[in-house]
Amino acid sequence: MDERTSRAEKVIRLRESGVDPYPHLYVRSHTIGEAREAYKADQDMLKASPVQLAGRLIEVRRMGKVIFARIEDQDDAIQIYLALDKTQDYLRFKELVDRGDVVGVEGPLFVTKTGELTVQTHRFELLAKALQPMPEKFHGLKDLETKRRQRYLHLMSDGEARQLFRKRSQIFSSVRNFMEGHGFLDVQTPMLQPIYGGAAARPFVTHHNDLKRDLYLRIAQELYLKRLIVGGFDRVYEMAPVFRNEGIDSTHNPEFTMMEAYQAYADYSHMMDLVEALVRHVAQEVNGSYELPSREVDGSQVKIDVGKPWRRLAYFDALREYAGVDLSPSASRVEALGAAESVGILGGDLEGLGSEQIIGEIFDQRVEEKLIEPTLILDYPAALCPLTKRHRESPLLAERFEPYIAGFELGNAFSELNDPEYQRAQFVAQGRAAQAGDEEAHPMDDDYINALEYGLPPTGGLGIGMDRLVMLLTGMSSIRDVILFPLQRQLPEERNRGESR
Repeated sequence: MDERTSRAEKVIRLRESGVDPYPHLYVRSHTIGEAREAYKADQDMLKASPVQLAGRLIEVRRMGKVIFARIEDQDDAIQIYLALDKTQDYLRFKELVDRGDVVGVEGPLFVTKTGELTVQTHRFELLAKALQPMPEKFHGLKDLETKRRQRYLHLMSDGEARQLFRKRSQIFSSVRNFMEGHGFLDVQTPMLQPIYGGAAARPFVTHHNDLKRDLYLRIAQELYLKRLIVGGFDRVYEMAPVFRNEGIDSTHNPEFTMMEAYQAYADYSHMMDLVEALVRHVAQEVNGSYELPSREVDGSQVKIDVGKPWRRLAYFDALREYAGVDLSPSASRVEALGAAESVGILGGDLEGLGSEQIIGEIFDQRVEEKLIEPTLILDYPAALCPLTKRHRESPLLAERFEPYIAGFELGNAFSELNDPEYQRAQFVAQGRAAQAGDEEAHPMDDDYINALEYGLPPTGGLGIGMDRLVMLLTGMSSIRDVILFPLQRQLPEERNRGESR
């Protein structure tokens, strides 16, 4: 008999004996951590007064007329002791309760001869009979695919995993505290949008039956947040999911969390100061240090300190320093192709791209991974930045920067384009690019142009990939390990089920 069948039969036996294996409620007197603290504070009281604790059975040792077991709740675990002569329904526990079941226990606390705090269990209640066994105790859940596809098993069997996602929550709270402490208003903008925009990305398309129109899951919050600046708010931010119909790799998931912030009467230099201060604040508050968890870079462990002043490096200077190519903002397509070929990027991969896009490929493939220490890359080619003000000293450049740490981009920031006629021209140019086959080009957004015609003050904007920030602060190397339920590729059996419907 397999284990699931055995457990299912125990459910039948429990019900036949009048026990509901899935009751509605159990009232705890303490969490396990609270019980430990209370015992430290007043041992005599808890020796005399029973506690009521609940958790999942993670270990069971049956020893004749006694049972030692361990239950675990969200934060802590504790030993429980059951005895034939002291525990009500002892035999029911012995015969029908298994590792993985959720139970409530009642009894006084005591310390064993080995010094372990234990519940002398007088009563127990089965709260949820597990039909499937937990992952094996000592080896745990090792398979990465299973951890990501069945996160509940990963969390159930690995306390460190629960702590990682608790830290994720702390990071999000710390960012909110920082932003609100700097006068930013937390707002919500639409996830379903009639026109997508704010980033170079392909959207997910859905359909509204009643309105009889296609809608898009947002690829960014940007255009709606800037409408709020037009409306009179000085500082707004939103931390929420965005969706991009793109590939999956160590730093990309089609659904991810973005924090975008906009500040009136500011430019990208203000955003540089803001992002440095934000990352320092969160690192110190969550980890107690400006030093990030060590990361492996080129086979060796590297420590990164976000507390030092971050390097500020111009885009074309970075190309010279890290890729060894000497290009200018006015480089021709032929010059850009020659530079790409010199660093091993083949021309066939660049077919149909303009000079700025080719230069962008050189940067992405030959520079990004070398930006280990916190670095702000400044002043991008203007053609790559359709929503950005042109550089006040060079119209071929845009006032844009991206923060890089540990070899990947953490975010994106601009001096925001607020000239409505110039913005309209940029959208028109993006429309031509879309007709030529660019699937990531911005569509025209007439209502956004209309908003700009009412006057967007000088504004600085910043976007931070929150999942990547969590990666940095926890030392994880894949975005899928810091998202509770990342999108995974279909398994063969899932595809077969879909085809058979």
